[in-house]
Amino acid sequence: MKPVLKPTFLTYQKPLLVAMVQEETPDAMILEIINALYDGAEAFGIQLENLRREYRTLENLRRIFDACENRPIYVTSYRGAQSEGQSDDECADLLLLAADAGATLMDVMGDFYDQSPHDITYNAAAVEKQQELVKKIKQKGGEVLFSCHIHDYFDEEQCLEVARAQVSRGADVVKIVNFSNDEEQMMANLQTIHRLKKELPVPFLFLANGPYCRFIRQMGPELGVCMYLCMQHTGPRNSREQPQLRAMKTVRDHMV
Repeated sequence: MKPVLKPTFLTYQKPLLVAMVQEETPDAMILEIINALYDGAEAFGIQLENLRREYRTLENLRRIFDACENRPIYVTSYRGAQSEGQSDDECADLLLLAADAGATLMDVMGDFYDQSPHDITYNAAAVEKQQELVKKIKQKGGEVLFSCHIHDYFDEEQCLEVARAQVSRGADVVKIVNFSNDEEQMMANLQTIHRLKKELPVPFLFLANGPYCRFIRQMGPELGVCMYLCMQHTGPRNSREQPQLRAMKTVRDHMV
């Protein structure tokens, strides 16, 4: 059966405004999606690790995704939150279920099947399983984002090494979350964005955490990063590093 054509993350005129959704129930997710649509969301990031396990059904995911009104949908299935204690196979199965329910872009952790520092493994058996997962996602009409949360600061060459590994495993989008602990690292991260833009054959999402992260998250898309990850409102599960959707829409739409 030919996969259904889904809204894509791979073609865009301006960096996409992505509203991240981190609620625990379908109804709470849908309410946040509705509010984000009013605030100008162009795509959604549904963080399924936050969804309680009893709600992880095809019917519930379709209901959540239908509320996105045909915007591109990015999903994560990380190991924490409500997925604490689940195996990587179970986390991957949730991605595949999301693909069946209509999600576009599935987040494959760079250390899937071999949990490792900096979220990147080079274990051959784990990499082979990752590539098998990529094939399954693409057979369902999905796109693949490989993600690595560094949990530390990586310099330009280290980030490029991670990005190239992600591309070699089948990434349609590269995602790296580096650290920005001081002004010097912040400026170095800007140079890393320039290198990624110049050298990668695929779109990339480069973010930062740490005391000097906000400038990277707010201005990176004007330098080549493919999307803004935003929060619709400040809540107990929201990532405080993420800028607010309304503010970033105003900034982006008024950039010359």
